[in-house]
Amino acid sequence: MVNIGLIGFGYWGPNVAKNIFNNGKYNLDTICDYDETRIEKAKRVYIEQVKYESDYRVLLADESITAVAIAVETSGHYKIAKDALLAGKHIYIEKPFTSTVEEAEELKDLALELGLIIHVDHIMIFHPVVQKIKSMIDSGELGDILYIDCKRLNLGQIKKDVSAMWDLAVHDLSIIDYLSGGKEPFYISAIGEKIYNPKETLVFLSLKYEGFIAHIQSSWISPLKERKIVIAGTKKMVVFDDMKADKLMIYDKGVNVIYDENIEYSDYSVKIRNGDLIIPYIPAEDALYNSLNHFLESILENRQSVSSPDQAIRLLNTLYRADNRMNK
Repeated sequence: MVNIGLIGFGYWGPNVAKNIFNNGKYNLDTICDYDETRIEKAKRVYIEQVKYESDYRVLLADESITAVAIAVETSGHYKIAKDALLAGKHIYIEKPFTSTVEEAEELKDLALELGLIIHVDHIMIFHPVVQKIKSMIDSGELGDILYIDCKRLNLGQIKKDVSAMWDLAVHDLSIIDYLSGGKEPFYISAIGEKIYNPKETLVFLSLKYEGFIAHIQSSWISPLKERKIVIAGTKKMVVFDDMKADKLMIYDKGVNVIYDENIEYSDYSVKIRNGDLIIPYIPAEDALYNSLNHFLESILENRQSVSSPDQAIRLLNTLYRADNRMNK
């Protein structure tokens, strides 16, 4: 059993705590937050089953704690993560990894030097639907990927420390990174608007990768809550709608191009293929639970996490490039 402490019990921390507590391979030892009202909230849930601290340095000084989960605002990630590594703790850290690429590189190098695991909380790559799509791509069932279209919309929660792109689009970017085997875009176009907020509350991203294009729409000011991804391959197409009970639909549809020297170019040079619609069984698994379980296995097996600093750095590079291209 891995003894773990949680730093931060604000917006995301309670979800992390619940999934740690419900995993029989973890022992949730300590919950830490500087805000006394949050500590009182935690005590109402876990009572005396865990310890409580207001200073995270007390948690880090506890040699019985093997790992820490960091769920604080992005601006606090670097310092707390560095202190945790220097204290010999494995790290599970909320996305985005850090505020800058330089900070991320430093933490990555420090973890390698100390032989410690860093797992960045890109939970969507541990969603069972994303895992299914990954297996379909790797097996060739979808064919070559043509395009990926993503929508992640809601009314709120508007955050002041990061934009909708950094908060929402990073989920879709992590999925694209995972499905494509770590490809990075060679072209980025970004349009956004700062509505009711000093940072963008609405962002449209267009990206070109080797072999396919992607479009991502992220918004905190939509009347509809949408979590949808459409992926078109040369053989099949899939729709992942996280708001529906049947989350994955596989369409045996596409376009067959007729290559025949005797046929002149016309509408008949391509043929639309309409095949079956398949709704596969997908196990009802919690992506956050799976993510925390993968972190645990990485520690026990002493291997790099799939949601690694390398992936996080690729995503940070893309986010900064998109920021630099915003409205240009």
